[in-house]
Amino acid sequence: MNQSFSNGSNGASEPRLIVENVTVAFEGFKALSSVSFTAHDGNLIGVVGPNGAGKSTLFNAMAGLQPMDTGRVHVNGRTAEHLDFLAYVPQREKINWRFPASVEDVVMLGRSGGRWRWFQRPSAKDKEYVRYCLERVNMWVHRTDLMPELSGGQRQRVFIARALAQEAHVFLLDESFSGVDVGAQKYLVEILRGLRDDGKVILMATHDLTNLAERFDQVLCLNHHVCAYGPPNEVFTPAVLEELYGAHGVTVTGSGPNHRHHNETNG
Repeated sequence: MNQSFSNGSNGASEPRLIVENVTVAFEGFKALSSVSFTAHDGNLIGVVGPNGAGKSTLFNAMAGLQPMDTGRVHVNGRTAEHLDFLAYVPQREKINWRFPASVEDVVMLGRSGGRWRWFQRPSAKDKEYVRYCLERVNMWVHRTDLMPELSGGQRQRVFIARALAQEAHVFLLDESFSGVDVGAQKYLVEILRGLRDDGKVILMATHDLTNLAERFDQVLCLNHHVCAYGPPNEVFTPAVLEELYGAHGVTVTGSGPNHRHHNETNG
């Protein structure tokens, strides 16, 4: 079922993002096996699959945080270690929320790849751009608030603003809907659609298979390898669902991706 090296555009332009034959192994176990796909400008892509399928590993490899056994990741024709091209928002469980940083401070870190030193001072241009980024996600009014004081949805908006402050072309969001209520999720999707319409490539890992066709342009189905990649209404065939979740692992209500699919075995 591997439709791995397809892309999200019918246009003739070169893809913004190329992921080719990425393999990552831990003590002999292949967390990722020959994962390949491409994406053009202006794509909002959902990355779905069961727990332990390799979604976070893929994002870590793409961001240069996890060594690859084989493969390459290119953004704008350059390797993804150039993090000015790629912005990564990890799972909230991996973030130290006790650090008393303000909203504005967190977004300002995006201007320097998270490496401000005590003797560095942001320029007037940096300050102006941070304001633009916070206004873009409707968080400028909260700029002096501390991160631990924010709701889950507000925190995600701040991290999207920080990614935007990097002036990155590719955004990786790992389970950004986790701990976020339905209303905040809808608002996040609206923000991401706006970034997509600006030409960004956005990949979001999610367990929630509800309304995928309404949220995403493309879906990457991942279970250690690429099971399918394409428009949501096309990729969710019974065979793909079985490859993702097993013959008895999914209860399907309705017949299309706009209905809810429950993974009974692995969340």
